[in-house]
Amino acid sequence: MVRDKKDRDSWGSFVDKNVYDWSSEDEEPDTRARPVQVLVVKDDHSFELDEVALSRILLAEELRDREVVAVSVAGAFRKGKSFLMDFMLRYMYNHAGEDWLGEPDEPLTGFSWRGGSERETTGIQIWSEVFLVDKPDGTKVAVLLMDTQGTFDSQSTLRDSATVFALSTMISSMQVYNISQNIQEDDLQHLQLFTEYGRLAMEETFLKPFQSMIFLVRDWSFPYEFPYGQEGGMKFLEKRLKISENQHEELQNVRKHIHSCFTNISCFLMPHPGLKVATNPHFDGRLKEIDQEFISNLQVLVPWLLGPKNLDVKEINGSKITCRGLLEYFKAYIKIYQGEELPHPKSMLQATAEANNLAAVAAAKDLYNRKMEEVSGGDRPFLAPSELQARHAVIREEALAVFRGVKKMGGEEFSRRYLLQLEAEIDELFVQYIKHNDSKNIFHAARTPATLFVVIFVMYVSAGITGFVGVDVIASVCNMVLGFALITLCTWAYIRYSGEYRELGAVIDQVAGALWDQGSTNEALYKLYNVAANHRQLYNHAFPGHQSDQHPEQDKKRN
Repeated sequence: MVRDKKDRDSWGSFVDKNVYDWSSEDEEPDTRARPVQVLVVKDDHSFELDEVALSRILLAEELRDREVVAVSVAGAFRKGKSFLMDFMLRYMYNHAGEDWLGEPDEPLTGFSWRGGSERETTGIQIWSEVFLVDKPDGTKVAVLLMDTQGTFDSQSTLRDSATVFALSTMISSMQVYNISQNIQEDDLQHLQLFTEYGRLAMEETFLKPFQSMIFLVRDWSFPYEFPYGQEGGMKFLEKRLKISENQHEELQNVRKHIHSCFTNISCFLMPHPGLKVATNPHFDGRLKEIDQEFISNLQVLVPWLLGPKNLDVKEINGSKITCRGLLEYFKAYIKIYQGEELPHPKSMLQATAEANNLAAVAAAKDLYNRKMEEVSGGDRPFLAPSELQARHAVIREEALAVFRGVKKMGGEEFSRRYLLQLEAEIDELFVQYIKHNDSKNIFHAARTPATLFVVIFVMYVSAGITGFVGVDVIASVCNMVLGFALITLCTWAYIRYSGEYRELGAVIDQVAGALWDQGSTNEALYKLYNVAANHRQLYNHAFPGHQSDQHPEQDKKRN
């Protein structure tokens, strides 16, 4: 299905840089095959899925119930991902014929690409035409080609890069990891981060969460060590992912993680396409300008990826997925990344700076705890609240000085929030030390029963006085309060003895504490004693028991 040069140029090639927007706003979408932006990264670094455009592709009548093969290319920006995708398109359109590469003078068209240092692709793009391929077992599958935004460009955050890479890995059945020149340790660490970010968004499963990972090493410069192609790539990959006992634990964990994530892992080594490709600003993909060694290996790579016998149908939890199902998974996954359920990935500097500042916070808190324990902790005697406050202020400043004295990464502005966090945590610890110190005060411990005894006494006296003067209603109320206070006192004593119903005990302590702090019971008791002293006869009449007890003593004095 080869198009003429004019048609191909109108698809969004190097020659024609029109931007196609096949979105839900189009009333009559153009039926020409073109890249369709399905995942959009907005200026505020949020993500939006164009469900309508994606539905038009995946829910076409002849595709919706077909098992799907999703092929994606991901990796760092400006490393030739879209350039490679267009050769894949050329292979699919020429029905995998022997001369699928086309004419030497034919420009390369399809997904938009260009030379230079600035990014070209953003978000995730899908080719609007899905290819139906007959596998050797007779099943017809739908092949979907996805191009992704490059990672670590100057306009994207680490979260942007992690989300696009993770989402493309979760959706694809064959993920091509496009790497330049060599597989370095940072490439493996980034793969670990991105795949873990994807695995967090997926439901837990006993199976490996992802399918095929193909390391494509571009511009390989050491063919004398490992030859170009799949065979040399597998030997090279085996060496890079080998786990040995003398490796550092961190390096072992990276490799174990990668092996645990993918069902199949392979590698292909590609030569450099030539200086004309790299340095000519007007290069438009013509084969005559590409080194023959690159073309020879390209003729091996693309059929190795897209040949009918090599296509991996998308599976999730062991079940094969159709185009209709892939649409639903796409929508479900993007909702997770649009929310705040997942932690935001951090750069190595940010993670190190956070750990550095948290270690300084921990050291300062340890100093504060150790010195406050010497002041009022454990079996230390009760300390006057004012003295405890003064000692706290001194030790608090010493702890803050320890934090400020530690050399910290991230700068002063970054450390300020950890300083505020330390101050808040120290203040919380001081509250605990105040409570612990108060518990050593015998009068503080007896505050609840003392308060209840005062209430009982006041109510007893009030009931006697109001009953004497004939105000029976008030006397009855006082007796009711007295009975309630007495029951409360007995309940509190049982709670303290048995340790049960601690929540109720805490409520009783809080009410008693509030009465004590306000001084209302003390004032009432003081007034009651004044009344009793000034009106002795009224008091003796209200409490005849006390009067009879006092007569013998008075008689002795008279004698």
